[in-house]
Amino acid sequence: MRRLVLTLCLICAGFGGLRAESYQFDASSTAAAELVTLTVYSTTDIDAARPLVAAFQDLYPHIAVSYHDLQSNDLYGRVIEESDHQKQTADLVFSSAMDLQMKLANDGYAAHYQSAVTDAIPGWAKWRNEAFGVTFEPAVVVYNKAFFKNRDVPKTRAALQALLSQDNSDLYGRIATYDVQRSGFGLLMLARDLEHFPNIWNLVRAFGRNGVKLYTSTAAILDRVSQGQFVLGYNVLGSYASARARHDPAIDIVLLEDYTVVLSRIALIPRFAKSKAAGQLFLDFLLSKSGQQVLAEKAGLNAIHPQVDGAHTASALRAAMGQSLRPIKVGPGLLVYLDQVKRAKLLNRWEQSLSGR
Repeated sequence: MRRLVLTLCLICAGFGGLRAESYQFDASSTAAAELVTLTVYSTTDIDAARPLVAAFQDLYPHIAVSYHDLQSNDLYGRVIEESDHQKQTADLVFSSAMDLQMKLANDGYAAHYQSAVTDAIPGWAKWRNEAFGVTFEPAVVVYNKAFFKNRDVPKTRAALQALLSQDNSDLYGRIATYDVQRSGFGLLMLARDLEHFPNIWNLVRAFGRNGVKLYTSTAAILDRVSQGQFVLGYNVLGSYASARARHDPAIDIVLLEDYTVVLSRIALIPRFAKSKAAGQLFLDFLLSKSGQQVLAEKAGLNAIHPQVDGAHTASALRAAMGQSLRPIKVGPGLLVYLDQVKRAKLLNRWEQSLSGR
């Protein structure tokens, strides 16, 4: 039987003092000469990662897995620091911070890899066979069902803005979204809204007038919407929100009909990986039909593979939402707001709009 060891450690990079968690999944093979350790750095919660690791080890019982659950900025910084000092780093890096993953690849920190499996994913979801989209996850609105029992749930951003423009004192201080100053995912979503929604700054002003609360954690928003402290969360990561809604009768989600942004967690094999071969095996598994089936059915993440069917797949989302889906292309376009000048201008506009200017 495999043994799982959990180690908690404090890290100082990025948002200093945040917790990182490391998990060791022992190999089940007894042939010592065959034993290999695969090291993974990821932002994906261990509850989602555990079934993926278990299915992978069923295929490769001689491979132990050292899984490090990190914040996106810390993951990015660790790969750079270890690589720049010619140290061996993770064998596979898997993160929802698409822009930071793309920057690693663009700056030469990713190894080139191509296989029949990577060839099967959509062209928009990969870049130069170095960065690979693994999931198909919408950004959604999560809401408290009791609050909206006798109210219409907004299904477009125009409807949401109209709701926030009404004189609803019971809405004040009960709307939440990401703090784009501190959340890479929040900034990524704001950049997409700026691309697709001409009235985004009016919506942000409406958030500000209603005392919007800002968070860096999806779980924190979901908890408070469930408790009724908040009644609505905007641009929440859909994979976590839908998984929570399936088991929590207090909340539900809506995919906005004007457009729904879809992100993909990006995987790459670092250039200074200790075991590129192990990283390649895990990447092929994550992108394979069988791996994507596990990802959709057991990990609570939407599969990107076009031939995988079921509720939590790109195929199902496309059937339900059609042309309103806006997948984020994996490529250099993700790097725009990593430019410090452009980022500063965007964040300044965000602050001004929140304060009503």
